Amino acid sequence: MEKLILENYMQLLVERYPDLEGCTSDIIAAFQLCTDVFHLSGKMLLCGNGGSASDCDHIAGELMKGFLSRRPVPLSFRGSLIQEWDEKEGDYLADHLQQALPAISLTNHAALITAYANDVEPEMIFAQQVYGYGKKGDVLLALSTSGNSANVLRAVQTARALGMRTIGLTGKQGGRLKELCDVTIRVPWERTPDIQERHLPIYHILCTMLEREFFG
Repeated sequence: MEKLILENYMQLLVERYPDLEGCTSDIIAAFQLCTDVFHLSGKMLLCGNGGSASDCDHIAGELMKGFLSRRPVPLSFRGSLIQEWDEKEGDYLADHLQQALPAISLTNHAALITAYANDVEPEMIFAQQVYGYGKKGDVLLALSTSGNSANVLRAVQTARALGMRTIGLTGKQGGRLKELCDVTIRVPWERTPDIQERHLPIYHILCTMLEREFFG
């Protein structure tokens, strides 16, 4: 994406949320990192606790389907669907599928998470999933308002050992997360509700820019 377009997106963000002006360079760095990952057919894994777990689900939802644009499947894939089934079935499938940027929230797998917490180690509930799903060239987006959530930090450590890229989304202090991640976006607030309120516009603008980059 052209530098001027990126700057325009950041200007729009700061106009609505002036307190996030100091985050813009890290937001752009996170966007560029994600762009590199998705261009090379990598995927995003996401982890966080409580409200941040809901944010993980939210982000995955924006990336896995149309956010601000519809993202129709390529004509070549429509043709494959028609060839595999027939014109009626193929057209139906093609009309109701959308292009996706692959993203998996690690917060929803209740049976796995509770089993691992009970049988092995609660701190490792996200790390185990990173180890199972992740590969070199993927990216982990780790959300922690304190920057010190143990299960999130273990996930980041595991991701780095796998050769994955890492992005942290946290609060003013950053905690250990800022030391472990390739890029850390720290919003200038310290109370959990204030931090989470600023995380939403940040990941919305990231999803908006990624959608434009890959789907126009």
